[in-house]
Amino acid sequence: MSLLDRHVGFVAALREAGVTVSVAEGLDAVASMRTIELVDREQLRAALAATLVKRQMHRPTFDTVFDVFYPPVTGESAAPPSPGQIPDRDPDAAHRDPDAAHRGPLEDPTRDRIREALAQYLRDGDERVLDSVARDAVAAFGAVAGRAPGQTSWSRMSVLERVSAQTLMAGLLEQVLRGEDRGGLAERLARTTINERIALFERRVDVDVRRRLAELTDAESVARTSVRPTIERVNFMGATRADLVAMRREIQPLARRLAARLAMDQRRHRRGQLDFRRTIRASLSSGGVPITTVHRPRRPLKTDLVVLCDVSESVTSFAHFTLLLVYALREQFSRVRAFAFVDELDEVTRFFTPGGDVIEAVTRLANEADVTWILGRTDYGRAFELFAHRFPDAIGPRTSLLILGDARSNYGELALPTLAELTDKAKHAFWLNPERESIWDTGDSRASDFAAIVPMVECRNLAQLGDFVRGLGQ
Repeated sequence: MSLLDRHVGFVAALREAGVTVSVAEGLDAVASMRTIELVDREQLRAALAATLVKRQMHRPTFDTVFDVFYPPVTGESAAPPSPGQIPDRDPDAAHRDPDAAHRGPLEDPTRDRIREALAQYLRDGDERVLDSVARDAVAAFGAVAGRAPGQTSWSRMSVLERVSAQTLMAGLLEQVLRGEDRGGLAERLARTTINERIALFERRVDVDVRRRLAELTDAESVARTSVRPTIERVNFMGATRADLVAMRREIQPLARRLAARLAMDQRRHRRGQLDFRRTIRASLSSGGVPITTVHRPRRPLKTDLVVLCDVSESVTSFAHFTLLLVYALREQFSRVRAFAFVDELDEVTRFFTPGGDVIEAVTRLANEADVTWILGRTDYGRAFELFAHRFPDAIGPRTSLLILGDARSNYGELALPTLAELTDKAKHAFWLNPERESIWDTGDSRASDFAAIVPMVECRNLAQLGDFVRGLGQ
């Protein structure tokens, strides 16, 4: 593969992974190669990152794809050994006593040598040893059976299980803390340092495994399966705690934009009150004839927000995103009221403490909120009826109504007339559905019935939420 073909494939893989790269940025990346030493891999990484990566959150994705397309070495034992064959790189292997006692399957000479070299790196932090140790470990223990009979492949888990770096911790601490008290600050610092070096070793193993897989198949396929979705494309239904932390940072600008779009007066063509003084002043240029009138700009009113969210088991993970969104919107609207329901409805605004922990809020909501009645199965119709009966003044002409849920009501009543009355009273009404639109109206989903009253939008990740917010101003 030529350097140009590799660059084109690299940019295409970045785009497929969710990193936006324009044609101009791709050309800038090519131009940057003229100013660096191409044989210096880290210079190349820095030049491409500077021209192609616009957001820090995309840097891990960039690094993963870069390692696949521009590996540190090529062609070094890329073909896996035949099943059962273990490469022996021990220079003293030929001088071993053939009659020596067998020391067990977990104490073979190759494993001992690799663990000894790894322990040296973990103790001294010499990264010149790290790459060699990672490549030796993958070559020795990374070969696994492929999907088809007779085929072999490479696996990071096989390497990490055989090397078992964490089991070196006790011996390393004994060496590092020689003569010092255990359990104090020195031990905590030593543990932190060693764990960071173990994590770096595991990343280097990942790099070498992906490099070997790319040489067996192709870089595009390996990049496609190795790259985790960027935070904008992480599905709300499967978000981890770390994802929620990253989402909380990214959702703030979307909340500001959403608040601004909902506060816009839909009757944009209507002008504000006549500014008599400025109109007379402007008429002086036309002999005192007010040919053009001047009007004061219309002041957008800050709206209230009411959120109705389904927190049943089918959308538990989506409820985490709901809390994130409400946290962010509280700072943008004059008043935010949140209501959660399954087959009972409760106001949960009290759980949204500014700056609070999202996971803790979800736990409190699950334990303290009164959202289940008899069966504990989602009942949208009952929820709408209860909301209209218990909180008749919650929605007014300045209120934006936001409903979040999968529109699956377990074949119960829908209370569509009540929902229509609620939306008619509100200034805006929207429904965000975390399911793919392709499965709406399947099973007990009544998405089309609800969508006939409230505009319904597929919203499974931050990218789709951003599209929804941008579409409000069009």
